[in-house]
Amino acid sequence: MSQTVSRYSKTFTTFSGSDIVATFNGHVIGDLQAITYSVTREKGPVYVMGDPNPKSFSRGKRGIAGSLVFTIFDRDALSNLKKEATVHRHGLNQTDALSQDGQVLDVASNAAGLTARNDLIQQWQQKRKANFIDEIPPFDITINFLNEYGQAAKLEIYGVEILNEGMGMSVDDITTEKACTFIARNVVEMTAMDDWEV
Repeated sequence: MSQTVSRYSKTFTTFSGSDIVATFNGHVIGDLQAITYSVTREKGPVYVMGDPNPKSFSRGKRGIAGSLVFTIFDRDALSNLKKEATVHRHGLNQTDALSQDGQVLDVASNAAGLTARNDLIQQWQQKRKANFIDEIPPFDITINFLNEYGQAAKLEIYGVEILNEGMGMSVDDITTEKACTFIARNVVEMTAMDDWEV
């Protein structure tokens, strides 16, 4: 009898979308609706004279990219990460005119020129909160899988940087969604966590 039970208990493990919890830099993102990623690499054939067939294939750069889809409730999808992110201010004032050697052109005296340059440096050193999610520093995505049988798995994407974001609303849509595209530095494939204890 025990052999029959063990034979049927050793089945394949699968997960649905409701078994997934995603964390971005340790923050649980509950409004993530979908995530996709792809890995592409440049490979080209190497030919020699007198043979139409390639002798080998050279391997080039690898790229990791994907997309994120969020369900929007009453705030932006990554508002917590944006609050934590600080970036330096961009742009110069219209009154600041610098020459190639860094001197202020529209200031008559050296003392006034030094003051203007110091003000300019302070402007660049000032920090502000991120306004767009493409200003968020690189972060890691950890996707944890856990079903009701206690079977678990994990997938990790490292060094994620948001490229594009878009959102639309319509009277015909019952929910509002936001889509983003990203690039990443590394992906650790999905691995089963057999030793987890629930």
